[in-house]
Amino acid sequence: MAPNARLDHRNPLVFDTHELGRRPGALQRLTRRIDAPRDLGIQGVIGVPEGTPVELELRLESVMEGVLVTGTARATAEGECVRCLEPVELELEADFQELFSYPDADDRGRVIAEPGDDAEDDEDRFFLEDGLFDLEPVLRDAVVLALPMQPVCQDDCPGLCSECGARLADDPDHHHDAVDIRWAALQGLAGSTTDGEKDEMSGAEAGVDEKQEK
Repeated sequence: MAPNARLDHRNPLVFDTHELGRRPGALQRLTRRIDAPRDLGIQGVIGVPEGTPVELELRLESVMEGVLVTGTARATAEGECVRCLEPVELELEADFQELFSYPDADDRGRVIAEPGDDAEDDEDRFFLEDGLFDLEPVLRDAVVLALPMQPVCQDDCPGLCSECGARLADDPDHHHDAVDIRWAALQGLAGSTTDGEKDEMSGAEAGVDEKQEK
């Protein structure tokens, strides 16, 4: 990722590395509680609701080419069970590690004249800007990888009845009497035959009654 345009130090996901310094091996540990940004998760499936708390634990290490950031994000994610459509809530723990490069150093820590000469390499890299780095894109990737693509309320959730949509977990004995479609036509024919026999019997009875009256 190429250098960003002016990071705002007031953004809770922007961190300052000036205190860490550039001496290789220097360490700094940080904890921060932030409000979840918008669309943090798998859109339309499951994610951390906007504004809910996210706990961050970070370890910053100065290396030759930049600052290596290792951390964990903890939050509560919400979504919908893909089987029964009931609400799902789970405790999320997402681990991540990313190198934020100095703008004036290549991947071997050597000073280069113009950062960004190799555009393709820059697209895959994160850079420090005036000693600041933005954790948001790294956090988003980590959260997506930590979340289930198909969340379920429980591992053995039976889902919904395909006939009426009833939630099967609420009624384990729920079922419908299935009719074999191969016999459906015969049943209809049998019904028609029975109705015809009734009509014939009714006609015969009427004929008998007429004879008796004569």
